Amino acid sequence: MKKYCLAAALSMAFLAPAAHADTLLGLYVGVDGWQSDNSGSFSDSGNMQDFNFEDETFISYYAALEHPIPLVPNIKLKYTELELNGLGDIPNGSSFSFGGSVFVSGSSVNAISDFSHMDYILYYEIFDNDLLSIDLGVNAKQFDGEISVTGKVQNSDDEKTVVVDFSGFVPLVYGRAEVGLPLTGLSVFFEGSLLAIDDSKVQDYQAGIAWALLDNLAVDLDIKAGYRKMTLELDDIDNLYTNIDASGPFAGIQIHF
Repeated sequence: MKKYCLAAALSMAFLAPAAHADTLLGLYVGVDGWQSDNSGSFSDSGNMQDFNFEDETFISYYAALEHPIPLVPNIKLKYTELELNGLGDIPNGSSFSFGGSVFVSGSSVNAISDFSHMDYILYYEIFDNDLLSIDLGVNAKQFDGEISVTGKVQNSDDEKTVVVDFSGFVPLVYGRAEVGLPLTGLSVFFEGSLLAIDDSKVQDYQAGIAWALLDNLAVDLDIKAGYRKMTLELDDIDNLYTNIDASGPFAGIQIHF
């Protein structure tokens, strides 16, 4: 996932001069820390195996460019860490097949799964003033990760580690709304992307409150806090099936040039 980090960093560096060169452009950059409670299951064939994933703290950062050109959407890039580590107990009388190997019934397997991803968001500002702002658009969520499973396999006395790579794009509908609370410097916001089609369902949304710590003609600085929830029910994304839930509180900062 390092290439995603590099791509986002280069994008910020590329967009920043444009934002300073013309006051009609707006550049937003931000970073969030997300304390997530994780659960779920996955498989690449047959029945999915449940895992007790550890609670983790993830980092998410983003850059967005807004402009006044008619009909041309604004753009936002957002990278989210999502590496889940956990243990799964295979019930007696059943088995877990992954990466071409069959893990032994009644044993435990350890999984390290990287669902970190990049969001490519194109959106339009439907309303934009101090009291209410509404954005609507589309989002392409790109996964390019891997899952490794370690445990005892059939016909062997030794443990084996199986690694499966996966990649793909998931198209989503995107929306964001923010309501300002007059004379307080506070606002409440909601941002989310979702897909529900056939057997796949993806939801990624957050809601919270922001406080304008700094607000002048040169730069705005907001502090944010709230709750984020992500559901990844993927049906045959590069031969991968998942039912993952990650949710918990987050806090972050946003700078607007």
